[in-house]
Amino acid sequence: MARAAKPASVAPVPYFRPEALKFLRNLARHNDREWFTPRKAVFEAELKEPMLAVIRKVTDAMADFAPEHVRPAEKSLFRIYRDTRFSHDKRPYKTHIAAWWSHQGLEKTSGAGYYFHVSAKEVIIAAGAYMPEKDQLAAIRHWLLENHAEFRKILRTAALRRAFTEFEGNALTRPPKGFPKEHPALDLIQCRQWGLSTTLPAEAALKADFAATITRHFRLASPVVEALNTPIVAAMRPERMVLFGLR
Repeated sequence: MARAAKPASVAPVPYFRPEALKFLRNLARHNDREWFTPRKAVFEAELKEPMLAVIRKVTDAMADFAPEHVRPAEKSLFRIYRDTRFSHDKRPYKTHIAAWWSHQGLEKTSGAGYYFHVSAKEVIIAAGAYMPEKDQLAAIRHWLLENHAEFRKILRTAALRRAFTEFEGNALTRPPKGFPKEHPALDLIQCRQWGLSTTLPAEAALKADFAATITRHFRLASPVVEALNTPIVAAMRPERMVLFGLR
């Protein structure tokens, strides 16, 4: 007797089902391995696989406006597991699922990039430099000394201001050491991060155009990300060898 053929697997769609938000709500209430482990298959079917589908669709579109950030979806996806080694909070799982697109060559550091996450309460879409290393921080600040007017012009773009509701600077209370106290870019130079973000209802992740919504925000933010990465990438390039006193 011939064996019945297995049904063809259905490719995950680039948005979520209500079951995904329900899972995240329950995970927030039962954040322990005893609850999560027997439901790991549900997590993978309702959250991980749709999330990878969203990431792939967004990444495909980013080839047009942020090609330096194109990478395999699995590299952009954050793990659901929390790093509790140095934290007093020992809950093992994050209560959101997230992705980050770093600039090529900056995967092990930070630089400026693109981010979004989905939780049971909200969707956050963001772009910028959020945890620049010491050298990257200095490179951006020195770049702003001469390019602050250009950077402000980008930030004032009407479409960008409509799409993103917050500029996140995490500013110092005084000028960083070595920078002039009287400078038209001081407010920007005092920042410890330069990022844009917006918050959408969690239900936005359930809509068929979810990936398109993320893509639209990323496209609008791309000039900001590109500007912030300009000094970081330039600082990474080795200086050309001096030949007969010439560069």
